[in-house]
Amino acid sequence: MKNGFRKKRNKLWCTGGLLSVAAFGLAACGGAEEDNETIVFAEPEWESIWFHNSVAQIIAEEGYGYATETQTGSSPATLQGLRDGDIDVYLETWIENMQEPYQEGMDAGEIVELSTNFDDNEQGLYVPTFVIEGDEEEGIEPMAPDLESVGDLEEHWEVFEDPDEDGIGRIYGSPPGYEAETIVDDMYEEAGLNDNYNLFSPGSEAALNTSLLTAYEDGEPWIGYNWEPTWIIGLLDMTLLEEEDPDDPFFPSQPVTVTANTEFAENDDEFVAFLEQYETSSDITGEALYYMEENDADEWEAAEWFLEEYEDLWTEWVPEDVAEDVLASL
Repeated sequence: MKNGFRKKRNKLWCTGGLLSVAAFGLAACGGAEEDNETIVFAEPEWESIWFHNSVAQIIAEEGYGYATETQTGSSPATLQGLRDGDIDVYLETWIENMQEPYQEGMDAGEIVELSTNFDDNEQGLYVPTFVIEGDEEEGIEPMAPDLESVGDLEEHWEVFEDPDEDGIGRIYGSPPGYEAETIVDDMYEEAGLNDNYNLFSPGSEAALNTSLLTAYEDGEPWIGYNWEPTWIIGLLDMTLLEEEDPDDPFFPSQPVTVTANTEFAENDDEFVAFLEQYETSSDITGEALYYMEENDADEWEAAEWFLEEYEDLWTEWVPEDVAEDVLASL
């Protein structure tokens, strides 16, 4: 535990709203007083936002003297928390995945966009590239050499046969609680895959990745939802299948924005000025996630790695004295 960062992290859990608070004796740092404002960050269930939250929390605590908390829940619940003012900041708002409630919040003046964290992302149904091209070095023959799009899957269900049911294929869907879960369901239905495939819920992001990694290491076929940036897509040679209608995709590349509750943004010019400069990329985010996986590190350690490795980037987001305080804490 470095500098007590994990100790200071206070988590709030929510499903439809705020249910309970687990207080861990959050201590304000960087000279902050006990009655200083506490900034609450949305923390849905994927690792990249955990990393970004940790970066912003360290800067908030060590540089600006705020206390911080995270509110954990599904994508819909945390977005609603942002709209209601229970959450102050959302560092990875996947706009297209929750378009309707997001736009409602914008139209109602409840939330405000501050910056674009990254916009070079992809998501959809992936297969290991060796399924299409084979891998001569590993002695793997192509299994579906003409597989290019989601629409082609109907002809290749036998390649992806469900291990628990004969005569039908298996597609691994989105982890439950993600907005992508509904979108994958819609894609599955529209492509007419329900006659040839079971859409299997992996239960969690960890279980989804375990199923992929196991199949990949065994040279076995796999088809399922994933997205970039993630450590596993960065690590493995994967192919994203084309959608049937590229002009109207289920998963368009989208800006992943930094958003805030409007009331918070209007009353905290100093920290909002930092958030307005917060901009990374899928490559940087994926590199941090890969660092976590390779070094058995948590998101706090990845954040410290980022603050040291990308000092020239993030020090442009904050005043010089704030940068000096954060660097001193490392």
